[in-house]
Amino acid sequence: MPFLDRPITLYVTSVNVGLLAVLAMTGMGVYGIVMAGYASNNKYSLLGGLRSSAQLVSYELAMSLSIIGVLIQAGSLDLVTIVERQGGAWGLGWHVFWFQPIGFFVFLISMIAETNRAPFDLPEAESELVAGFHTEYSSMKFAMFFIAEYANMVTAAAMATTLFLGGWQGPGVAQIPWLGPVYFILKMALFLFLYVWLRASSPRLRYDQLMNFGWKFLLPLALVNVVLSATLGLWF
Repeated sequence: MPFLDRPITLYVTSVNVGLLAVLAMTGMGVYGIVMAGYASNNKYSLLGGLRSSAQLVSYELAMSLSIIGVLIQAGSLDLVTIVERQGGAWGLGWHVFWFQPIGFFVFLISMIAETNRAPFDLPEAESELVAGFHTEYSSMKFAMFFIAEYANMVTAAAMATTLFLGGWQGPGVAQIPWLGPVYFILKMALFLFLYVWLRASSPRLRYDQLMNFGWKFLLPLALVNVVLSATLGLWF
């Protein structure tokens, strides 16, 4: 994006394994919840922490597999390259439209489960676990849990935007580069609105339903998407 006759990039840095670095950092979130439940000396908090560890491990597998289709198409782990490869079709060459709708669906569901939002907020199940892993925490300790949780929501929204909705790509960006940040923020806002909408409209799943859905439906669907993506990649 030109500014004062100098090109200004829409990213801080370009790392050739950027996606791997983001996944590694987001995968650390489970430790905080598990250790918080364990350190509370409260059986309900411990149960909430254990639920969370099982939930996050289960849905992290499906989420990681859903990204493989994107990597096959983009041919890179660099987030900048992944976005740039989605710039075709007048700025609408997004992966969600081109061969990755199944991957997007799996990533979206896994993303909601990974951030412990409704209807997957089992670790905090207030009606049965007296608020789960954070029962014994108050004041700033309690606030830190939820600052981290909401920051994770923003990160997940940014990742979904980058991988499947073209990042800053969109109609007219090639002619008006300032549209790039606007598109990116609007796409992220769409996912954050979805979080609020789900919280207001969907009931919580039972724990056995949560595990069955993750292992018996979402994981096989993600594996099917990997096979389809590899086949289409060879074909085209």
